[in-house]
Amino acid sequence: MRKKIVAGNWKMNMDYQEGISLFSEVANMVKDEVIGNQLVIVCSPFIHLHSIASLAKDNNNVFVGAQNIHQEEAGAYTGEISAKQARSTGAEYVILGHSERRAYFGESDELLAKKVNGALAHGLSPIFCIGETKEERESGQFFEVIKSQLEKGVFHLSASDFSKVVLAYEPVWAIGTGLTASPEQAQEVHAFIRKEIAAKYGAAVADDTSILYGGSCNPKNAPDLFSQTDIDGGLIGGASLKSRDFTDIVKVFN
Repeated sequence: MRKKIVAGNWKMNMDYQEGISLFSEVANMVKDEVIGNQLVIVCSPFIHLHSIASLAKDNNNVFVGAQNIHQEEAGAYTGEISAKQARSTGAEYVILGHSERRAYFGESDELLAKKVNGALAHGLSPIFCIGETKEERESGQFFEVIKSQLEKGVFHLSASDFSKVVLAYEPVWAIGTGLTASPEQAQEVHAFIRKEIAAKYGAAVADDTSILYGGSCNPKNAPDLFSQTDIDGGLIGGASLKSRDFTDIVKVFN
């Protein structure tokens, strides 16, 4: 049975003390209020990882993730962080392929495939993001775009390695815009993604793969989104910076 997951992406927010305070609030709320086996993953800037991973040890439902890694093992890459370094902090997940990395830093599917390989080699589970732009949605190309991102980014993996990947569908036009894909629109794409996984790896692997929705998800729209058959949780941006909002999204699975 696939996992229900709510992952928070703090992006480039929170100084060190603010991050520790927010994570402590979230961890305590989850411990007191969450009923069930849903996983909570907090993906913070690198400066917080070791400290919040230490705090997460006291909570069986809360895990820590990085927001990015470099594709190389080590070397003269000033300012970058390797998969091994991220894992050594206690992080267990890493966001890869986020639309902001693709758009602002020019990360290609081929580059992301290398990052996926590096993450898995060092025990990090990728939260691999896929999704279409507004233009690709309006032109009706979004299925082709998503299929290509899957094929180039993660479908080179063995079934065993792919089982360690969490997918996140993020319609780029709904990130930070206040727009949200309707539950029906999101479900349509999630079902398509699961169908593609089944075609590549078989129905059993597809049924076990967690596919999250990302894109202006909040406590108000989360219940309708998470009630869809193929939506297994969310990758939460802005709402993850507010402990009450984030915990309320997690509690949708109660």
